[in-house]
Amino acid sequence: MYRVALVAFPGIRAFDVSVITEVWGTDRTDRGVPAFDLRRVATDTTTPVPMRGGLSLLPDRTLTWLSRADLILIPGLDDHLTPAPTPVLDALRRAHARGTTLAALCGGAFTLAQAGLLDGRRAITHWALVDLLRTRHPRVTVVPDALFIEDDDIWTAAGTAAGIDLCLHLVRRAHGAEAAATIARSMVTAPFRTGTQAQFIEQPTPRTDRDADTLAAVREHALRHLHEPLTVAGLAAHAGMSPRTFARRFTAETGTTPLRWLLDQRIAAAQKLLERTDLPMPEVARRAGFGSEVTMRQHFASRLATSPRAYRAAFSTAPASAGAGSNPIAR
Repeated sequence: MYRVALVAFPGIRAFDVSVITEVWGTDRTDRGVPAFDLRRVATDTTTPVPMRGGLSLLPDRTLTWLSRADLILIPGLDDHLTPAPTPVLDALRRAHARGTTLAALCGGAFTLAQAGLLDGRRAITHWALVDLLRTRHPRVTVVPDALFIEDDDIWTAAGTAAGIDLCLHLVRRAHGAEAAATIARSMVTAPFRTGTQAQFIEQPTPRTDRDADTLAAVREHALRHLHEPLTVAGLAAHAGMSPRTFARRFTAETGTTPLRWLLDQRIAAAQKLLERTDLPMPEVARRAGFGSEVTMRQHFASRLATSPRAYRAAFSTAPASAGAGSNPIAR
Protein backbone atom coordinates (compact mmCIF):
# COMPACT_ATOMS: atom_id res chain seq x y z
CA MET A 1 0.00 0.00 0.00
CA TYR A 2 1.28 3.45 -0.98
CA ARG A 3 2.02 5.33 2.25
CA VAL A 4 1.26 9.05 2.40
CA ALA A 5 1.98 11.36 5.34
CA LEU A 6 0.14 14.63 5.98
CA VAL A 7 2.37 16.76 8.22
CA ALA A 8 0.28 18.67 10.76
CA PHE A 9 1.14 21.51 13.12
CA PRO A 10 -0.79 24.57 14.36
CA GLY A 11 -1.54 27.07 11.59
CA ILE A 12 -1.98 24.71 8.62
CA ARG A 13 -4.86 25.47 6.24
CA ALA A 14 -8.01 23.40 6.53
CA PHE A 15 -8.57 23.59 2.76
CA ASP A 16 -5.25 21.96 1.98
CA VAL A 17 -5.87 19.29 4.60
CA SER A 18 -9.23 18.60 2.93
CA VAL A 19 -7.64 18.36 -0.53
CA ILE A 20 -5.01 15.90 0.66
CA THR A 21 -7.64 13.85 2.47
CA GLU A 22 -9.99 13.81 -0.52
CA VAL A 23 -7.29 12.69 -2.96
CA TRP A 24 -5.32 10.27 -0.78
CA GLY A 25 -7.71 9.39 2.04
CA THR A 26 -10.79 8.17 0.15
CA ASP A 27 -11.09 4.49 -0.73
CA ARG A 28 -11.66 4.16 -4.48
CA THR A 29 -10.29 0.65 -4.94
CA ASP A 30 -13.70 -0.45 -6.24
CA ARG A 31 -13.04 1.87 -9.21
CA GLY A 32 -9.56 0.59 -9.89
CA VAL A 33 -7.60 3.19 -7.92
CA PRO A 34 -4.73 1.76 -5.84
CA ALA A 35 -5.08 1.66 -2.07
CA PHE A 36 -3.45 4.53 -0.19
CA ASP A 37 -2.47 4.59 3.47
CA LEU A 38 -2.86 8.24 4.52
CA ARG A 39 -1.62 9.15 7.99
CA ARG A 40 -1.87 12.46 9.86
CA VAL A 41 1.57 12.97 11.37
CA ALA A 42 2.49 15.42 14.13
CA THR A 43 4.87 15.81 17.05
CA ASP A 44 2.44 13.82 19.21
CA THR A 45 -0.91 12.07 18.78
CA THR A 46 -2.63 13.28 21.94
CA THR A 47 -3.10 16.97 21.10
CA PRO A 48 -5.52 18.06 18.34
CA VAL A 49 -3.95 20.44 15.82
CA PRO A 50 -5.99 23.68 15.68
CA MET A 51 -7.00 25.16 12.35
CA ARG A 52 -8.96 28.26 11.37
CA GLY A 53 -12.74 28.29 11.74
CA GLY A 54 -12.91 26.23 14.90
CA LEU A 55 -11.64 23.09 13.14
CA SER A 56 -9.04 20.73 14.50
CA LEU A 57 -7.15 17.71 13.23
CA LEU A 58 -6.36 14.70 15.41
CA PRO A 59 -3.01 13.16 14.42
CA ASP A 60 -2.77 9.37 14.32
CA ARG A 61 1.01 8.99 13.96
CA THR A 62 4.07 10.75 15.31
CA LEU A 63 6.92 12.10 13.22
CA THR A 64 8.75 8.78 13.41
CA TRP A 65 6.21 7.42 10.88
CA LEU A 66 7.75 9.65 8.20
CA SER A 67 10.54 7.09 7.83
CA ARG A 68 7.93 4.70 6.37
CA ALA A 69 6.24 7.17 4.04
CA ASP A 70 6.52 7.07 0.25
CA LEU A 71 5.23 10.63 -0.02
CA ILE A 72 5.14 13.48 2.52
CA LEU A 73 2.67 16.34 2.04
CA ILE A 74 2.91 19.73 3.76
CA PRO A 75 -0.28 21.84 3.78
CA GLY A 76 -0.23 25.59 3.32
CA LEU A 77 -0.46 28.04 6.20
CA ASP A 78 -3.09 30.56 7.27
CA ASP A 79 -0.26 32.88 8.32
CA HIS A 80 2.54 32.31 5.86
CA LEU A 81 5.20 33.27 8.38
CA THR A 82 4.03 30.67 10.92
CA PRO A 83 7.16 28.96 12.27
CA ALA A 84 7.02 25.19 12.03
CA PRO A 85 8.07 23.29 15.16
CA THR A 86 11.76 22.44 15.17
CA PRO A 87 11.05 18.66 15.35
CA VAL A 88 8.96 18.98 12.16
CA LEU A 89 11.74 20.81 10.31
CA ASP A 90 14.32 18.25 11.47
CA ALA A 91 12.06 15.37 10.38
CA LEU A 92 11.57 16.90 6.92
CA ARG A 93 15.33 17.29 6.49
CA ARG A 94 15.87 13.64 7.43
CA ALA A 95 13.12 12.51 5.06
CA HIS A 96 14.67 14.35 2.14
CA ALA A 97 18.07 12.92 2.96
CA ARG A 98 16.49 9.45 2.76
CA GLY A 99 15.16 10.25 -0.71
CA THR A 100 11.48 10.53 0.22
CA THR A 101 9.35 12.70 -2.07
CA LEU A 102 8.22 15.94 -0.41
CA ALA A 103 5.35 18.10 -1.66
CA ALA A 104 4.11 21.42 -0.30
CA LEU A 105 0.78 23.00 -1.16
CA CYS A 106 0.52 26.79 -1.51
CA GLY A 107 2.21 28.44 1.51
CA GLY A 108 3.65 25.08 2.56
CA ALA A 109 6.65 26.23 0.53
CA PHE A 110 7.49 28.53 3.44
CA THR A 111 7.77 25.50 5.73
CA LEU A 112 10.17 23.78 3.34
CA ALA A 113 12.12 27.03 3.05
CA GLN A 114 12.36 27.27 6.87
CA ALA A 115 13.91 23.80 6.82
CA GLY A 116 16.47 25.02 4.27
CA LEU A 117 15.26 22.43 1.78
CA LEU A 118 14.53 25.00 -0.95
CA ASP A 119 17.91 26.74 -0.77
CA GLY A 120 19.38 26.76 -4.25
CA ARG A 121 16.26 25.08 -5.64
CA ARG A 122 13.32 26.22 -7.74
CA ALA A 123 10.00 26.64 -5.97
CA ILE A 124 6.59 28.23 -6.40
CA THR A 125 3.86 29.51 -4.10
CA HIS A 126 0.67 31.56 -4.52
CA TRP A 127 1.26 34.46 -6.91
CA ALA A 128 0.40 36.96 -4.16
CA LEU A 129 3.14 35.49 -1.93
CA VAL A 130 5.96 35.29 -4.47
CA ASP A 131 7.62 38.52 -3.34
CA LEU A 132 7.30 37.55 0.32
CA LEU A 133 8.94 34.18 -0.30
CA ARG A 134 11.78 35.88 -2.19
CA THR A 135 12.28 38.44 0.58
CA ARG A 136 12.16 36.00 3.49
CA HIS A 137 14.17 33.27 1.77
CA PRO A 138 16.54 34.88 -0.77
CA ARG A 139 18.39 31.61 -1.44
CA VAL A 140 15.26 30.11 -3.00
CA THR A 141 14.85 30.47 -6.76
CA VAL A 142 11.19 31.51 -6.85
CA VAL A 143 9.39 30.75 -10.12
CA PRO A 144 6.57 33.27 -10.46
CA ASP A 145 3.93 31.66 -12.64
CA ALA A 146 3.91 27.83 -12.56
CA LEU A 147 0.99 25.80 -11.20
CA PHE A 148 3.48 23.39 -9.63
CA ILE A 149 7.13 22.51 -10.12
CA GLU A 150 9.68 19.96 -8.95
CA ASP A 151 13.34 20.24 -8.03
CA ASP A 152 15.30 17.33 -6.55
CA ASP A 153 12.06 15.44 -5.78
CA ILE A 154 10.72 18.40 -3.81
CA TRP A 155 7.40 19.64 -5.22
CA THR A 156 5.75 22.98 -4.57
CA ALA A 157 2.39 24.26 -5.82
CA ALA A 158 0.76 27.62 -6.36
CA GLY A 159 -2.28 28.75 -4.42
CA THR A 160 -5.37 26.83 -3.32
CA ALA A 161 -6.71 24.90 -6.33
CA ALA A 162 -3.17 24.28 -7.61
CA GLY A 163 -2.82 21.97 -4.62
CA ILE A 164 -5.44 19.76 -6.26
CA ASP A 165 -3.45 19.89 -9.50
CA LEU A 166 -0.28 18.83 -7.70
CA CYS A 167 -1.93 15.99 -5.76
CA LEU A 168 -3.49 14.60 -8.94
CA HIS A 169 -0.15 14.93 -10.73
CA LEU A 170 1.58 12.98 -7.97
CA VAL A 171 -1.06 10.25 -8.30
CA ARG A 172 -0.54 10.25 -12.08
CA ARG A 173 3.24 10.07 -11.66
CA ALA A 174 3.14 7.12 -9.26
CA HIS A 175 0.07 5.22 -10.44
CA GLY A 176 -0.77 6.35 -13.98
CA ALA A 177 -3.14 8.71 -15.76
CA GLU A 178 -6.21 6.52 -15.35
CA ALA A 179 -5.97 6.46 -11.54
CA ALA A 180 -5.62 10.25 -11.48
CA ALA A 181 -8.51 10.66 -13.91
CA THR A 182 -10.75 8.42 -11.81
CA ILE A 183 -10.03 10.49 -8.69
CA ALA A 184 -10.58 13.72 -10.65
CA ARG A 185 -13.94 12.50 -11.93
CA SER A 186 -15.10 11.67 -8.41
CA MET A 187 -14.03 15.18 -7.32
CA VAL A 188 -15.72 16.74 -10.38
CA THR A 189 -12.50 18.46 -11.38
CA ALA A 190 -10.17 18.36 -14.35
CA PRO A 191 -7.57 15.55 -14.32
CA PHE A 192 -4.99 18.21 -15.11
CA ARG A 193 -4.95 21.88 -15.99
CA THR A 194 -2.56 23.34 -18.48
CA GLY A 195 -0.95 26.74 -18.33
CA THR A 196 0.48 28.71 -15.45
CA GLN A 197 -0.96 30.70 -12.57
CA ALA A 198 -0.37 33.83 -14.64
CA GLN A 199 -3.93 33.32 -15.91
CA PHE A 200 -5.22 33.94 -12.36
CA ILE A 201 -3.21 37.04 -11.44
CA GLU A 202 -5.38 40.14 -11.00
CA GLN A 203 -6.15 41.63 -14.38
CA PRO A 204 -9.16 42.98 -16.28
CA THR A 205 -11.94 40.44 -16.68
CA PRO A 206 -12.55 38.87 -20.11
CA ARG A 207 -14.30 41.11 -22.65
CA THR A 208 -17.53 39.10 -22.52
CA ASP A 209 -18.73 35.82 -21.15
CA ARG A 210 -19.48 34.89 -24.73
CA ASP A 211 -15.76 34.62 -25.53
CA ALA A 212 -15.21 32.23 -22.63
CA ASP A 213 -18.17 30.10 -23.72
CA THR A 214 -16.93 30.07 -27.31
CA LEU A 215 -13.44 28.99 -26.31
CA ALA A 216 -14.85 26.25 -24.08
CA ALA A 217 -16.86 24.96 -27.05
CA VAL A 218 -13.73 25.01 -29.22
CA ARG A 219 -11.79 23.00 -26.65
CA GLU A 220 -14.61 20.46 -26.48
CA HIS A 221 -14.59 20.23 -30.29
CA ALA A 222 -10.82 19.69 -30.28
CA LEU A 223 -11.07 16.92 -27.67
CA ARG A 224 -13.63 15.11 -29.84
CA HIS A 225 -11.36 15.36 -32.89
CA LEU A 226 -7.87 14.86 -31.43
CA HIS A 227 -7.22 12.08 -33.95
CA GLU A 228 -7.62 14.58 -36.79
CA PRO A 229 -5.16 17.26 -37.92
CA LEU A 230 -5.93 20.41 -35.92
CA THR A 231 -4.47 23.84 -36.55
CA VAL A 232 -4.76 27.17 -34.81
CA ALA A 233 -6.32 28.61 -37.95
CA GLY A 234 -8.91 25.84 -38.04
CA LEU A 235 -9.78 26.22 -34.36
CA ALA A 236 -9.98 29.98 -34.78
CA ALA A 237 -12.39 29.55 -37.68
CA HIS A 238 -14.50 27.24 -35.49
CA ALA A 239 -14.59 30.03 -32.88
CA GLY A 240 -15.42 32.68 -35.45
CA MET A 241 -12.26 34.64 -34.68
CA SER A 242 -9.11 35.57 -36.51
CA PRO A 243 -6.15 33.31 -35.66
CA ARG A 244 -4.39 36.17 -33.90
CA THR A 245 -7.39 37.11 -31.75
CA PHE A 246 -8.13 33.46 -31.01
CA ALA A 247 -4.57 32.73 -29.89
CA ARG A 248 -4.46 35.82 -27.67
CA ARG A 249 -7.79 35.11 -25.97
CA PHE A 250 -7.05 31.38 -25.64
CA THR A 251 -3.78 32.12 -23.86
CA ALA A 252 -5.41 34.73 -21.61
CA GLU A 253 -8.07 32.22 -20.53
CA THR A 254 -5.97 29.06 -20.17
CA GLY A 255 -2.47 30.35 -19.48
CA THR A 256 -1.04 28.39 -22.39
CA THR A 257 -0.99 28.53 -26.18
CA PRO A 258 -3.44 26.57 -28.35
CA LEU A 259 -0.67 24.33 -29.69
CA ARG A 260 0.74 23.63 -26.23
CA TRP A 261 -2.77 22.83 -24.98
CA LEU A 262 -3.33 20.45 -27.91
CA LEU A 263 -0.06 18.67 -27.17
CA ASP A 264 -1.04 18.22 -23.51
CA GLN A 265 -4.39 16.73 -24.53
CA ARG A 266 -2.76 14.37 -27.03
CA ILE A 267 -0.27 13.14 -24.46
CA ALA A 268 -3.15 12.54 -22.03
CA ALA A 269 -5.10 10.66 -24.72
CA ALA A 270 -2.08 8.50 -25.52
CA GLN A 271 -1.59 7.74 -21.82
CA LYS A 272 -5.19 6.50 -21.57
CA LEU A 273 -4.81 4.32 -24.64
CA LEU A 274 -1.55 2.87 -23.37
CA GLU A 275 -3.12 2.08 -20.01
CA ARG A 276 -6.51 0.79 -21.20
CA THR A 277 -5.72 -1.03 -24.45
CA ASP A 278 -3.13 -3.25 -26.09
CA LEU A 279 -3.32 -1.36 -29.39
CA PRO A 280 -0.07 -1.28 -31.40
CA MET A 281 2.04 1.84 -30.92
CA PRO A 282 1.38 3.25 -34.41
CA GLU A 283 -2.37 2.98 -33.79
CA VAL A 284 -2.05 4.65 -30.39
CA ALA A 285 -0.12 7.48 -32.04
CA ARG A 286 -2.74 7.84 -34.77
CA ARG A 287 -5.73 7.88 -32.42
CA ALA A 288 -4.07 10.39 -30.11
CA GLY A 289 -3.33 12.65 -33.06
CA PHE A 290 0.46 12.38 -33.20
CA GLY A 291 0.51 11.03 -36.73
CA SER A 292 3.46 8.71 -36.16
CA GLU A 293 4.98 6.61 -33.42
CA VAL A 294 8.25 8.52 -33.77
CA THR A 295 6.55 11.84 -33.04
CA MET A 296 4.69 10.39 -30.07
CA ARG A 297 7.91 8.90 -28.71
CA GLN A 298 9.69 12.26 -29.00
CA HIS A 299 6.96 14.07 -27.08
CA PHE A 300 6.83 11.41 -24.36
CA ALA A 301 10.59 11.74 -23.91
CA SER A 302 10.53 15.53 -23.67
CA ARG A 303 7.39 15.88 -21.52
CA LEU A 304 7.28 12.70 -19.43
CA ALA A 305 10.93 11.61 -19.47
CA THR A 306 9.92 8.13 -20.57
CA SER A 307 8.91 6.22 -23.69
CA PRO A 308 5.40 5.06 -24.64
CA ARG A 309 6.48 1.42 -24.26
CA ALA A 310 7.95 2.03 -20.81
CA TYR A 311 4.81 3.92 -19.80
CA ARG A 312 2.60 1.01 -20.91
CA ALA A 313 4.80 -1.49 -19.07
CA ALA A 314 4.47 0.54 -15.87
CA PHE A 315 0.78 1.42 -15.94
CA SER A 316 -1.13 -0.86 -18.29
CA THR A 317 -4.37 -2.26 -16.89
CA ALA A 318 -5.57 -3.70 -20.20
CA PRO A 319 -6.42 -7.41 -20.52
CA ALA A 320 -5.18 -9.24 -23.57
CA SER A 321 -6.72 -7.96 -26.85
CA ALA A 322 -8.44 -5.09 -25.06
CA GLY A 323 -8.00 -2.88 -28.07
CA ALA A 324 -9.77 -5.13 -30.51
CA GLY A 325 -13.38 -4.35 -29.67
CA SER A 326 -13.61 -0.73 -28.59
CA ASN A 327 -11.53 2.33 -28.04
CA PRO A 328 -11.82 4.95 -25.29
CA ILE A 329 -10.60 7.72 -27.57
CA ALA A 330 -11.56 7.88 -31.26
CA ARG A 331 -11.51 5.31 -34.02
